Amino acid sequence: MERPSVSENSGETVIKEGRASVIYPSANQVFYNPVQEFNRDLTCAVITEFARMQLLQKGIKILVPDEREEQKVVIHLAEEKEDPVQPALEDQPTSNELRTAGVEEPCPDGLRVLEGLAASGLRSIRFAREVPGLHSIIANDFSASAVELIKRNIQFNGVENLVTASYSDARMLMYSRRETRERFDVIDLDPYGSPSMFLDAAVQSVSEGGLLCVTCTDMAVMAGNSGETCYSKYGAMSIKSKFCHEMALRILLHSLDLRSNCYQRYIVPLLCVSADFYIRVFVRVFTGQAKVKLSASKQALVYNCVGCGTYHVQRMGRATSQGNHTKFSPGTGPPVGMNCEFCHQKHQMGGPLWAEALHDNDFVGRVLSALERNPKRFRTSDRIQGVLSMVTEELTDVPLYYTLDNLSSVIHCSTPPLLQFRSALLHAGYRVSLSHACKQAVKTDAPASVIWDVMRCWEKQNPVKREKLSETSPAFHVLSKEPSLQACFDVREDANPKSRKLGLKRFQENPEANWGPKARAKAGGVIVPTLEEKRKQHQNKRKTSPGAENCFKNFPCKKFKQGNCDLGEKCCYAHIPAPAEPEKRPSPHEAPPSS
Repeated sequence: MERPSVSENSGETVIKEGRASVIYPSANQVFYNPVQEFNRDLTCAVITEFARMQLLQKGIKILVPDEREEQKVVIHLAEEKEDPVQPALEDQPTSNELRTAGVEEPCPDGLRVLEGLAASGLRSIRFAREVPGLHSIIANDFSASAVELIKRNIQFNGVENLVTASYSDARMLMYSRRETRERFDVIDLDPYGSPSMFLDAAVQSVSEGGLLCVTCTDMAVMAGNSGETCYSKYGAMSIKSKFCHEMALRILLHSLDLRSNCYQRYIVPLLCVSADFYIRVFVRVFTGQAKVKLSASKQALVYNCVGCGTYHVQRMGRATSQGNHTKFSPGTGPPVGMNCEFCHQKHQMGGPLWAEALHDNDFVGRVLSALERNPKRFRTSDRIQGVLSMVTEELTDVPLYYTLDNLSSVIHCSTPPLLQFRSALLHAGYRVSLSHACKQAVKTDAPASVIWDVMRCWEKQNPVKREKLSETSPAFHVLSKEPSLQACFDVREDANPKSRKLGLKRFQENPEANWGPKARAKAGGVIVPTLEEKRKQHQNKRKTSPGAENCFKNFPCKKFKQGNCDLGEKCCYAHIPAPAEPEKRPSPHEAPPSS
């Protein structure tokens, strides 16, 4: 079959990303955001390692283009004294006994993939051309124009043997594949906005141990701007806080686990990241009634002080092992009083949210190892390496984090250097790490009392003018107490994490002007102006419109009405005298005033 051609005058353009070339119309019929190339690259890397892990159990070895043979992992496993994975690896067939599976060719025992909201089909085509070991891919969309474009792009890239276009409601398509033999091994959901309406169908139609990849771009809702909307979509209350990006990840995981529990299923996170203007989670879904009973102990409420930002985590349930028997009981609390013990302000309550680990460090290490063997596979390889390196350094058993700028702003002092603050916590005997979700984040198992003692000691070295502090301010209450811990700020060698030492690219640099979420695709191909054009249309109207300097004269001056406008003729508003109030005449039913 001949590939469709693209004429210069058709108003279409060809975008190349990875090994795929995709046709896009100039009209905004189909959504595309180049900034999310990192999202798509990371997804290809994760699914590749998932396919390698799943197919190796079936005696199939995947072949990734331009990837060097794996050698270091064998040495690493030999050095381990006790590795629970080692016996399973010994049972695997040798390299000579393994079958092979490459890219762009269907694998009979490979993974079945669904992209529920495919738009142009770019992601599905990249899967077909870059991820080996796939059985089939369904690129689905509920827009007729999008499906027609998907079909053209499938032909344009020559992947008809792997990718099939589908016109259907993603929920109905997933509900129709709930039977065990028809389930998908990988489901990718990347909607415009919230994926909440698709989660129930997704957790039912993914296979046993299958991979669920979900993107959320409604960060305003998940970061606390609309807690009631977050609750209606995800079953959890979001709060405005400095740790809002990690809290968004944990709210999404809570929602996935809660909906899985309805069908005696549960989730195991492989990798969860907060990047740019969205969050992305990769979780496996399993079935097991005994493990589902543990879900309550994996969720927690958060009490966050509105004054100083101190937070406390309260588990929803408890699971206590007694020999071969596990006893389940409700959590006890709350862990705080009516007012914060440090600044005497009130608490906000958020959650429930996922309180367990966000990542599987063993799996993340596999992705990093594959990236080192093929460093030129993705255009964003440097950033993937930096973000995943930070992920492996994070404390897995510490939910949420503090930020240095917020701690210092509470007591109105200068911000302590990152290495000195981390060193002070390490000297005190506590663990500490950074977070990929925020540059100024500090994750630690130190209690809040120790953190504020460190800040009090730092304030003594960098004193603030306490006479200017209000007696009701959080700073006054925090600093009025003497520290019980004498912090040592001498920089330690282990205070600087490896990813920071190597200068890895850990956070996004602005790729282009006005980058961020793009406009939603419009039915019928309506051309939507760019963000810059919108700003020109809607902002600075009074400054740029003709006669703007006199437009305020059409409005009366409020200060003049009150009798206290001292600008006189220089006032840009109109000084219109108030109309005289008419004399009130007595009603015939009222008695005349007494003389």
